[in-house]
Amino acid sequence: MNMQSFQGPLSDLWKIQTEDSIQRLTWQWWWWLVMLDAEEVEGGRQLMVLWSTKDTKHIDVNGMAWQSQGRPRQEGEACVLSGMVAAWWWDGEKMLEPLRLQDCRMAIVGSKNGATEEKNGCSGAVIPLTDEDLSMGLDAENNRFWLNMKNTEIEGPESFEVEMMPWHPAVSTLRSASKEYGKGMGYSINRLHGCRAKAMIDGNMHEGTAYLQRVKVQAPAVPWYWGMLHFSDGTYLDWFLPHVSMSMSSRTDRPWPLRHLAHIPLSQGGIWHDKERGRSERFNKCRVRLLPSPSTEGEGGHSPHAPLPCFEVELNNGRTRIRLRARAVSRAHFRFDQPTRGGMVSHLTYNEYPLKVEKLIVEDEKGRRDLTNWDWVMGNGEHSWGLLH
Repeated sequence: MNMQSFQGPLSDLWKIQTEDSIQRLTWQWWWWLVMLDAEEVEGGRQLMVLWSTKDTKHIDVNGMAWQSQGRPRQEGEACVLSGMVAAWWWDGEKMLEPLRLQDCRMAIVGSKNGATEEKNGCSGAVIPLTDEDLSMGLDAENNRFWLNMKNTEIEGPESFEVEMMPWHPAVSTLRSASKEYGKGMGYSINRLHGCRAKAMIDGNMHEGTAYLQRVKVQAPAVPWYWGMLHFSDGTYLDWFLPHVSMSMSSRTDRPWPLRHLAHIPLSQGGIWHDKERGRSERFNKCRVRLLPSPSTEGEGGHSPHAPLPCFEVELNNGRTRIRLRARAVSRAHFRFDQPTRGGMVSHLTYNEYPLKVEKLIVEDEKGRRDLTNWDWVMGNGEHSWGLLH
């Protein structure tokens, strides 16, 4: 049964705390992934939009120099910070990257910033202070998120207007998690695992699903694998594997460095919201392998004809075992180069891959399922390397 409004600690999405900020390490972002047209394009079309700020004086993002305009500060009813808005668009055949990459000041408006006294005090918005509307936010009734994006490139759609509505309680209730490592370092994350989405793209309507995360990290960024899948019936799966490997020394942003063949997990995890079984499960055993695939980066990509990976993932919690193979069909990436101590420059390459799920086996006490149990599956995988500090 579909929900009428989003649930959970929604006001947390708009909280900005600066008193514990750590220079060069504190990093905050809001990240929407919208996946559309699964019945027309296998794996769907995908739009990613990122609003980000970092407590650093200078960082290069894909060769674009970003200079901080100071730490976040309260200005009237909003918290204003310097940051960047970025986006990419995968149309099912070609990756448009970047759709947008722009530094700007942004206003974070929400109940904790004294701006609203709406229903439950949860509505809010991230509003880049630009000539065009590049905002995202939650309305006063908590039943609709919006997202607006404009293209700065010559090719591709010019405008995107997206609305996200609740799906069902397991995926459309905001989930929060945090961890502290000591000495002020750690992270906090808020996630909406799934929403129903409608997107008006250059006047044409598209339908699909969406995923939201708001993250605050106060620690060096180490390599990780992460991925998520949406299923036609509302089922959701994700996996997460931060790790140590030789890739920490990598400074290339090509999509398939050989040094990624081995890694040592720092933690392992996954979530399975099983709509058919009516239950949610967590996993603490996760294995991820990268294999060569027949896919290559397209002509318009950063590294044309470079091989893209295939992810083999296995999750097990003693009751349920999930195995899948998903092939990257394209790539979008961010290359971060940040000056650090002693005149050194630290590096992180962060890749996002639209996925085609080629194999899926789910085994539990009630039987075995595979891809034929769902009409469609859409998802995205991440792989990063380097060490940003």
